[in-house]
Amino acid sequence: MTILYSKRFRKNYKKLTLKIRERFKERRDIFFSNPFDSLLDNHQLHGEYTGCRSINVSGDYRAIYYHERADVVRFIAIGTHHELFRT
Repeated sequence: MTILYSKRFRKNYKKLTLKIRERFKERRDIFFSNPFDSLLDNHQLHGEYTGCRSINVSGDYRAIYYHERADVVRFIAIGTHHELFRT
């Protein structure tokens, strides 16, 4: 599997604390080996993010991605639940 990052994701990622960036790297590595590991709470999204999925990064932080192709995943956003979903 190849993992890519959108411009928006990279911009949001730079604003995160070091602790959250490190947690994302840990979760990304788990995702790479097992995208549906229970720690990730990987689930399908609806509404604005229809066609995308979300994984748990830490507490209130989520990362949103979609499959570009069967073997290519692109992360498009990362942030708190409120920042991403306005709820």
